[in-house]
Amino acid sequence: MSNAHFGRDDVFELAYARLRTVLEPDREGENPDDPSTVQAMPIVLEIPKQNPPSHTELLEAAARAVVAVCLDPRAGEDSAFAEALSSWYGARIRKIARRARNSAWERVQVLPGVTIAQGSARARAFVPSPVRDTEPLLAKLQIGGTELPIDEPGGMLAGTPMIAVDASLGMTVGKAAAQVGHASMLLAAHMPLAWTRRWAEAGFPLQVRYLTRNEFSRVAARKDAVPVRDAGYTEVAPGSVTVVAETNGF
Repeated sequence: MSNAHFGRDDVFELAYARLRTVLEPDREGENPDDPSTVQAMPIVLEIPKQNPPSHTELLEAAARAVVAVCLDPRAGEDSAFAEALSSWYGARIRKIARRARNSAWERVQVLPGVTIAQGSARARAFVPSPVRDTEPLLAKLQIGGTELPIDEPGGMLAGTPMIAVDASLGMTVGKAAAQVGHASMLLAAHMPLAWTRRWAEAGFPLQVRYLTRNEFSRVAARKDAVPVRDAGYTEVAPGSVTVVAETNGF
């Protein structure tokens, strides 16, 4: 369940306009010599020991949570929430996924962000901050660790936006969560305002599917595909296309 509610049209339009700044080619808001400019959006994945969620549903929850934060009403206001997003949009778009369960999961719910439930899975995306200033409740959570087997959720759902993941890259669940989160926000930014508003009002429905390298390449070649090229900080080579989003007739 999302804790985001969409209000006045002008608030949504401003949040959308701010999100679209990630598409500008000359974003230079990061200086490697100044740690205060190196920013990231934290994502926390709930992975309990007993009855862990499915891999696919967890990625879907993470992707929906990221775009929900970007288009939350607070992102369209004059607020610290909006200011943090705007600073992040102007820098390198980093995301850091961590895992939590039980009381650790409950404690982070007080921090500004949006929690999304997808089937058996829950994920929460938070307002970005300088990496060195990560909230202590988040910083103590593990980044690596528990992996979930890749499941087979079935065929493609017609009329639901799709994020394809290149299965050949062998990304960890945390890395994949960051990548699909990047894809969901880029899809919202690339599409016209009316489409993105309709998607938001529907709760950002989407589906994540792992594809073979050949299948993935075919999807990535489509005219309306929105690719994510990874900077190569972790796990994959710089410039790798890790995931691709498409509207799939929504």
